[in-house]
Amino acid sequence: SAVVIIPGLGNSGEQHWQTRWEKKYGFNRIEQNNWDKPDKQSWVNALEKQLSAIVDKPIILVAHSLACITTALWATEFSKKIKAALLVAPADTEASAIPKEITDFTPIPLKKLPFKSIVVASTNDQYISLERASFLATAWGSEYINIGPTGHINSDSNLGDWELGLELLKELDRY
Repeated sequence: SAVVIIPGLGNSGEQHWQTRWEKKYGFNRIEQNNWDKPDKQSWVNALEKQLSAIVDKPIILVAHSLACITTALWATEFSKKIKAALLVAPADTEASAIPKEITDFTPIPLKKLPFKSIVVASTNDQYISLERASFLATAWGSEYINIGPTGHINSDSNLGDWELGLELLKELDRY
């Protein structure tokens, strides 16, 4: 399968597990015009354009934070066949304490995703409550996994190559 890394706001830095996976395994990575001032439609369109270039393999998406919402928005607009998606620490763009840069990414689509997916959440993520993460997973028809107090599951979480995430990715690929 073609694994496609989709970073969230600010892109994923050198110590982020997404970047580590990309470098270690040669995964594809989505590029955005502006990582710091995201525009909903341009992010969705960039995702579509770059996914359209992959024609020969089944695609597994690996989204983090705002990219999870971008993926859900993309799925309501485009119908490219996706094998599966690993949706890690979705950012609740509808929460009151959310960074103003991402308030454009609303409403969050609540329809079932047309591919197998796993939502991974943490008990102390400052960008989404556990209840909301569970609610989104249910709405999207995703398997839901709570990995305990791991923050926003990003560089600050010090996950290294994040072995659990790799196991979940392998599980999705076997599907």
